[in-house]
Amino acid sequence: MRSIGETARDSGLGVSALRFYDRAGVLVPAWVDPVSGYRWYAPEQTDEARLLARLRRAGMPLADLRLVLAGWSGTDTDLVRGLLETHLRRLERGLADARSEISALRALLDQRENPMPTSPPTASVRLSFPAPALAAPLDAVRFAAGTDPGLPMLAGILFDLEGDSLHLVATDRYRMAVARVDAGAHDGPRVQALVPVPLAGAMRALLSHDEPVGLTVGGDSVTLETGGGRTAGQCLDHDFPDYRRLVHLPSGRRTLVDVPVFRKALESGPVRTGEVSEQDGTSHDLSVLRVADDGTVTVREDGDDRPDDFAVDRGYLLEALEAGGRERLVLEFGAPTAPLAIRRPDDASTFSLLMPVRLDG
Repeated sequence: MRSIGETARDSGLGVSALRFYDRAGVLVPAWVDPVSGYRWYAPEQTDEARLLARLRRAGMPLADLRLVLAGWSGTDTDLVRGLLETHLRRLERGLADARSEISALRALLDQRENPMPTSPPTASVRLSFPAPALAAPLDAVRFAAGTDPGLPMLAGILFDLEGDSLHLVATDRYRMAVARVDAGAHDGPRVQALVPVPLAGAMRALLSHDEPVGLTVGGDSVTLETGGGRTAGQCLDHDFPDYRRLVHLPSGRRTLVDVPVFRKALESGPVRTGEVSEQDGTSHDLSVLRVADDGTVTVREDGDDRPDDFAVDRGYLLEALEAGGRERLVLEFGAPTAPLAIRRPDDASTFSLLMPVRLDG
C-alpha cells in the first residue's frame, strides 16, 4: 500500500486533489484507516492517478473523468477515445468563442483610443509636509508594485491627489497596497502621476530626516526637495487602473494579530504548494489560515481543509506584515475567494489586499 503523500508525489496530483477525487468517487483509496482517516492506495492506483493528472491539466469535466477512468481500466477503448475527442472539440469551440469575444473587446478598445483633441497640460501642484508623513506611506505600498515587463502600467506607484488627500497606490494584480497622506487644503483639479519604482526609491532615500519636504506633481514629472537634496524624474506614460473599483474591503471575520508572534508562526509553520503563478511561472509556498471563533488565526497543517480556510502566498503575506509598520495589525477575512485585508488598527486609510490562492484540487 502507498500513502497519500507517496501517491501524490509519484502521480503529479496534489494531496488535496486526491482527497477531492476520493470525495467525488473518482479515485477511491484502497483502504482508509478507520481511526485516523488516513488514505492508502494500491500500487496500481498510481497509474490511475497519473491519468487523472493528465486529464485534469486538460480541463476535462468531473463527469467525464469518471467515465474515462472506468473505460481505461476495462476493454471499452472506444468510449475513452470518444470522450477524449468530444472534450477536444469542446475546448476548440471554447477557444473560438474566446477569440471572438476578445476581438470584440479589442474593437471597443480601438474606439476608446481614437485620437482626441489634446488637452492642455496639467498644472503643477506643490505640496509641503514633514518627511515622515510621506516616508511611511511609501514604505506601506512599495512592496506591491509590479515587475512584469508585459504590464508596464503596474511598474510604478500612483500618486493620486484629490481634495485634501494624496493617495499612494501600487499593485501587481496579486496584491494591492493603498496609503493616504494629508495634502492640506488642495482645492484644484485631481492630479495623478505614475512614479517609477526606482524614482520612488530615490525619493524615499531623501526622507530619512524629520524635516519639511516639498513635493511637486504635475505634467509628466515629479520632484521632491528636502533640506538635504533634491530628486526629480519623468513619470511613466501609462494609465494606471482605476484602483477605486478594485478596492473592496471584505466584510466578515476580523481579528487583531500580534505581528511578531504571527510572523514567527508563518515562518516556522507548514507550507503547501499552490498553483503555478502566471506572473513568474513558478509555484509559490502557501500558508493556509484558519480563524477560530475567538479570533485566533492559526497556520494549518496539511490535512482536511474547511471551506472557510484561506490560502495565501506566504512571502506576500510576510511582506504585507512588514509594510504594515505596526506591532499589531488587523486581518479582515471575507469569503475564501475574496482578498485578505491587512490594515492598521489606528489608520483605516492605509491597508494591503492580498488575493487568495486556490488550493490544488
